[in-house]
Amino acid sequence: TVQFSTTMRIAIIGQSLFGQEVYSRLRKEGHQVVGVFTIPDKDGKADPLALEAEKDHVPVFKFPRWRLKGKALPEVVEQYKSLGAQLNVLPFCSQFIPMEVINAPEHGSIIYHPSLLPRHRGASAINWTLIHGDKKGGFTVFWADDGLDTGDILLQKECDVLPDDTVSSLYNRFLFPEGVNGMVEAVRLITEGKAPRIPQTEEGATYEGIQKKENAKINWDQPAEAIHNWIRGNDKVPGAWTEANGQMLTFFGSTLNDNGLVPEGDTLDIPGASQPGIITKVGLVLFGNDGKMLVVKNIQLEDGKMIPACHFFKSAESTTLELTEEELVTAETIRDAWQRILPNVAEIESSTDFFKSGAASVDVVRLIEEVKLQCNGLELENEDVYMATTFGDFIQMLIRKLRGEDGEEEQAIDYVGSKSCLLQKVIGLADLMEEHQEELATIEAIDSGAVYTLALKTHVGMSIQTFRYFAGWCDKIQGTTIPINQARPNRNLTFTKKEPVGVCGIVIPWNYPLMMLSWKTAACLAAGNTLVIKPAQVTPLTALKFAELTVKAGIPKGVVNVLPGSGSLVGQRLSDHPDVRKIGFTGSTEIGKHIMKSCALSNVKKVSLELGGKSPLIIFADCDLSKAIQMGMSSVFFNKGENCIAAGRLFLENSIHDQFVQKVVEEVKKLKIGDPLDRATNHGPQNHHAHLQKLIEYCQKGVKEGATLVYGGKQVSRPGFFFEPTIFTNVEDHMFVAQEESFGPIMIISRFPDGDIDGVLQRANATEFGLASGVFTQNINKALYVSDKLQAGTVFINTYNKTDVAAPFGGFKQSGFGKDLGEAALNEYLKIKTVTFEY
Repeated sequence: TVQFSTTMRIAIIGQSLFGQEVYSRLRKEGHQVVGVFTIPDKDGKADPLALEAEKDHVPVFKFPRWRLKGKALPEVVEQYKSLGAQLNVLPFCSQFIPMEVINAPEHGSIIYHPSLLPRHRGASAINWTLIHGDKKGGFTVFWADDGLDTGDILLQKECDVLPDDTVSSLYNRFLFPEGVNGMVEAVRLITEGKAPRIPQTEEGATYEGIQKKENAKINWDQPAEAIHNWIRGNDKVPGAWTEANGQMLTFFGSTLNDNGLVPEGDTLDIPGASQPGIITKVGLVLFGNDGKMLVVKNIQLEDGKMIPACHFFKSAESTTLELTEEELVTAETIRDAWQRILPNVAEIESSTDFFKSGAASVDVVRLIEEVKLQCNGLELENEDVYMATTFGDFIQMLIRKLRGEDGEEEQAIDYVGSKSCLLQKVIGLADLMEEHQEELATIEAIDSGAVYTLALKTHVGMSIQTFRYFAGWCDKIQGTTIPINQARPNRNLTFTKKEPVGVCGIVIPWNYPLMMLSWKTAACLAAGNTLVIKPAQVTPLTALKFAELTVKAGIPKGVVNVLPGSGSLVGQRLSDHPDVRKIGFTGSTEIGKHIMKSCALSNVKKVSLELGGKSPLIIFADCDLSKAIQMGMSSVFFNKGENCIAAGRLFLENSIHDQFVQKVVEEVKKLKIGDPLDRATNHGPQNHHAHLQKLIEYCQKGVKEGATLVYGGKQVSRPGFFFEPTIFTNVEDHMFVAQEESFGPIMIISRFPDGDIDGVLQRANATEFGLASGVFTQNINKALYVSDKLQAGTVFINTYNKTDVAAPFGGFKQSGFGKDLGEAALNEYLKIKTVTFEY
């Protein structure tokens, strides 16, 4: 008799994010996963299911195969059976599992299949659901058989298949989320003894083979809807293709054109098609043998390059303008200007290339001035010349601008734009940020809780300064010439070039959303990179406004991208993506370690990390006490303590301890806590509810361990996430609050004996953090000695929080590595190439 219980010992056999999600959900249901069986690592990178299980210390097995020549491998079966699983769960399993394993558990094995069995048995079920034009799709959880998808059905769920669904859209909308729910529900039914076994009927049963590139060629002798279904059914892999224009073209992003209107455009002859295709502004229009149309958005060329279908013919990116008589006169006037700038060219023709004919950057300026003079003050930009280098293209661009039609043109990424052009764009962006500074500060206050006056001065003000500073570096990045002596003969020249890294991922924290974005983005842009910005999930608004301003500044589309979302999803994808060559991250040490690991496993991408801190501030008795009190408060309560370099622990020399504490309590009571948009407010709300709860728990631990709570320690009695400025004294080195960062308005005070400089230094350095530090003393020798000994990336002497766009910023030890700000920040987004040749 089979015994049923509320939980079971389960073996997961599968792969992918789908398998990972099923695994996580089953563990949350209380089941014990005794082992995970997944595919071997690919290019040194483990499958997501394996990574998740390894984190939980669940045994993971990565057998390259389970059987050989149709027979199960005894050692594999033995390892599997040793786990004592009661049920096998196979979410998207791509390996052939022998029946000795399938039938081993007392409850057998269940497997997920992305179709409504018995229809579309086989590995490409989603593809064939679309290819056949099924109006209904869905998934089946069935009792596993010998791999033919013919086992008894446990449960099925269906959905409508939309006319323009692709493999990805159908999977992401229904088959993935509901499939995970279905697998969990199936296990629940088994544990309750209610799982049915419904034999599959042969009525309507189909089996189609795996879709491969060689059998994905388009058959043009069929209706438009069938062609559309074939293209969308192959949309993810392998891609439906045809031969045209002398090469293999693969089509993606198909939609049906039901309006019956044939658009204008350039024809593309396709062998076998009933009519030639038409390259239009909306894409490539194709025809079925019924005369109906479909539109393809993207085309992959034979070399693998993907382009918008509307750009297939370069000359078709925009229809050639017919010039009026007046415009023809203008064209001839500009032709004369080209002739003056290019005197070595006998005759300026439509195909004459400005730069190949010998023009230099100074000639670009001259041409722009000629146009301004001859065309009623029309002001071109340098990039206009760089993007229309032949005379024919230049005239077309010029006439469009004179007609006021250029706004309809799509922006293109200009990879060959001059450094001076980049400089102008970055300065223009800074100007726009300044123009919108009040709006940005208001958004920042609403989104992050920053007091408006502080947001205006610091969050936004320093952001503007950062872009202005790095704009100056755009045209000053240079290499060196190096004498080499050991390589003979000695007629050698070696020099270095500093080149952009490529695509950079920028992951931003929630405490200074715009400023942290600016610190990294400005340096990244100045170095010549493109970037994807992932703002914190709880504070995305200024990043989105920033994106709008980059467009207004004329920064080409594709250069700056803002992608909001969760760190576990968006941030993880950036860390894992093989085309991203650099990650710049500010956040917690825990997440920083995870990012560093992902960057190593994906493609050994460059990474810079600005992580947590527990910055010591040492205040000696010979300080300017009034200034130390003022700056000591600022070091802790600035930006309501949500400050990575906040003084995490103050060390006070005995003789001034009581006076300092008394005065700080008096001053803290004067702080006005309230609406961050109120100009009189000193102290705004914490960023979000989870952080507020963390601060409350932090203070409770401090009290429990024996620290003295002098002031605060609780939520303010008013609506919102307001937390009282808090002061702890008598904090001993072993206490939690002495070692861990609060990231809130909590002042941690410890004493040290008068004159014990080396002793307090030892205590200040006894932490794995090393972001910032500070010392207050009027003795210059003591100040310099202490600054030498403090193990931190920044040391403040008789001040605090004084960062500047020209001064490098970054930590030591587990506070991270790499620098923001200053010239040093550029090196984080550059790579050095050494060139040596013999003459």
